[in-house]
Amino acid sequence: QVQLVESGGGLVQPGGSLRLSCAASRSISSFYSMCWYRQAPGKQRDSVATLITGVGTNYADSVKGRSTISSDNAKNTLALQMNNLTTKDTADYYCKTDLRTVVRGLAHRYEYWGQGTQVTESS
Repeated sequence: QVQLVESGGGLVQPGGSLRLSCAASRSISSFYSMCWYRQAPGKQRDSVATLITGVGTNYADSVKGRSTISSDNAKNTLALQMNNLTTKDTADYYCKTDLRTVVRGLAHRYEYWGQGTQVTESS
């Protein structure tokens, strides 16, 4: 089992910045990938940014160029820095990990989600 705890949400000003953090209960270097998702009121949950261990990162078009996903293996944390926030960024943000293992030749894949942190832009 992996526990993920997000933090850093809250009220932000238009055009402002935020930094979300996700703390994992085990070494994140063992994860295949770590991601940030968000879900706006009445909308589906969508991927925002993905970090694939040892490979790289990718971003949704809606945040590309103004967001950075990063990890700190020493602290077992994942971060999402977002700048130039707009009302469209108002959502609950979730951290997700993808853990893949091979046991006796069989591949296993596990996904874990955090409880989310709310980001609201104050107008």
